[in-house]
Amino acid sequence: MSAFNVPEEFYYTKDHEWAQVDENVVTVGITEYAQDNLGEVVYVELPEEGQKVTQGEPFGVVESVKAVSDLIAPVSGTVIEVNMAMMDNPGALNDDPMNDGWLIRIEMDTEKELANLMRAPDYKKLIKV
Repeated sequence: MSAFNVPEEFYYTKDHEWAQVDENVVTVGITEYAQDNLGEVVYVELPEEGQKVTQGEPFGVVESVKAVSDLIAPVSGTVIEVNMAMMDNPGALNDDPMNDGWLIRIEMDTEKELANLMRAPDYKKLIKV
């Protein structure tokens, strides 16, 4: 089994999204573990800029050769940026889900919601690495 990249500074959801926090802006993507389990990603559906998202609710869809999975918002807020490159070339998500493969940036409503997310040690326990 390969070791998955689980950056210590990120937050994680039980649904295998990662959240990188920079003040009140949260960059969101799927973890390497999620990508590995999905297999080859062939389609990504993302919200539009300005759309509101709610913590724990779907904000988009990722489709692979194996499955269709909802993308779950790690925090509530407003989508301020969408990685259009993922819409045009979802296969890039297979190569680098933790960096270039980011999906959306959310201006979060409250930092209090971060307490509902996992930190790297807990996420590593969840995925058993």
